[in-house]
Parts: sequence; structure tokens; C-alpha cells
Amino acid sequence: MEEIEFILDSTKESMVGSIAHLEKEFLNIRAGKASPQMLGSVFVDYYGSQTPLSQVANVNIPDARTITIQPYEKSMLQAIEKAIMIANLGFNPMNNGDMIIINVPALTEERRRDLVKQAKAESEDAKIGIRNARKDANTDIKKLEKDGTSEDVCKTAEEDIQKLTDGFIRKVDEHLAMKEAEIMKV
Repeated sequence: MEEIEFILDSTKESMVGSIAHLEKEFLNIRAGKASPQMLGSVFVDYYGSQTPLSQVANVNIPDARTITIQPYEKSMLQAIEKAIMIANLGFNPMNNGDMIIINVPALTEERRRDLVKQAKAESEDAKIGIRNARKDANTDIKKLEKDGTSEDVCKTAEEDIQKLTDGFIRKVDEHLAMKEAEIMKV
């Protein structure tokens, strides 16, 4: 019984990890509003080492369509501007000598559809992760059954794992529906 509890717990933990990863990936899919996470993939060449933008500058959102980046050292302005261009995020940074200003363009219908496709791909990856956790758990239960655990106990455990899987797949679908609505909202 203890082994089955352990299998159930580790399976649930793995599925929770898939959902957490999905949420993190969804933060990177922008939905028209400016947010500091949009620049999460930007790394600046800071005295020879690649450093996350958030460690060399202050990133602010003064309004829904603008991102301002205030470097801690003025000499970093060009390096930050170059890093944003290299990150290929579709932004056109403007340098006013004190800070970098990025105007986040409004999303076109086509771009919105592309972002929805990207969100669907991320949610499909999460579902694959959940199904893999189910497969691993079922394999472990089959091993227990071979080692002498009763068939009824193993069947019940497999049903519990399927219920867990169904619940987490539903959560992924709910996250996707919310993200899709957020992206398509003009």
C-alpha cells in the first residue's frame, strides 16, 4: 500500500510540474499588454558574461503599451539595446540617452492566431507530460502486481491515476481557454 501511495504522490507531483511549466510558458506569450516577462529571454553582455536584463537594469511598465528600461549604469544603454534586437522579440527599442523605451505594438489578427497556435502547442506539450507521468505510474503499478500486490489494489490504483490524469488534462484545457480568450481580446 505504501508503494502505491508513493506512486500516486509522485505522479501527482509530476503532473503539477507540467501545469506549472505551462503557466510559465504562457507568461512568455504576450497578449497585447506590456509586461516585464516579455523581456525575460533577453541576456545582456555585461563585462564579458551573459547576464539577464533584470540584473543590469530596472524594467518598468508606465502604461499598457510601453516598457521602459533604466540601466543601473548609463554605459550599458547600447549593450541593452543590442541585446533586445538580438533576442528577436519584434520590438524596436528607442534610446533617449537616459533609458530605453519600447512601444509594444498592437497585435494584428494574424499575429493573434499565431499566438493561439503557440499556446495550443504549449498546452499539448503539457498534456504529453501528464500522459507520460500516467504511463510511468502504470508501469510501476504493473511491476508491483508482478511482485505480488493484489490485482484489485492495482486496478484501483490505475483508476485513481486515470482520474488524476483526467483532472490535470481538464486544468490544461481551462488554462488554454483562458489564454486564448486573453490573446483574442482586442
